[in-house]
Amino acid sequence: HVQLVESGGGSVQSGGSLRLSCVASPASSGIKFMGWFRQAPGEEREGIAAIILGSGVSYHRYALRNRFTISRDISKNTVYLQMNDLESKDTAMYYCAAGENIRRITYDWEDEQGYNYWGQGTQVTVS
Repeated sequence: HVQLVESGGGSVQSGGSLRLSCVASPASSGIKFMGWFRQAPGEEREGIAAIILGSGVSYHRYALRNRFTISRDISKNTVYLQMNDLESKDTAMYYCAAGENIRRITYDWEDEQGYNYWGQGTQVTVS
């Protein structure tokens, strides 16, 4: 059973930066891609970015592409989300997700149904 553990959330002032990490275990799992989603209070969960672990090909939400960047370190089974110039509207619970069927990400990386595993989330608060 794949486990995803997020870290790096916290409170930051507007204009600040945070880097979220998500470690997947076990290392021998069959996941092919990972992504980040977020959900603000009273809002639907939305996709932020996703990345194919083998090739490094990434996808970003258009509105966030200039401030948020996804990356991965295969040797550490870890995916990162670098968030810069944070704004109060970025306040949300941030979730890491992973999928096994690579065709799902190439078809629609934001489709939550394409992800098999989810982390517990890490809170980001921008004030």
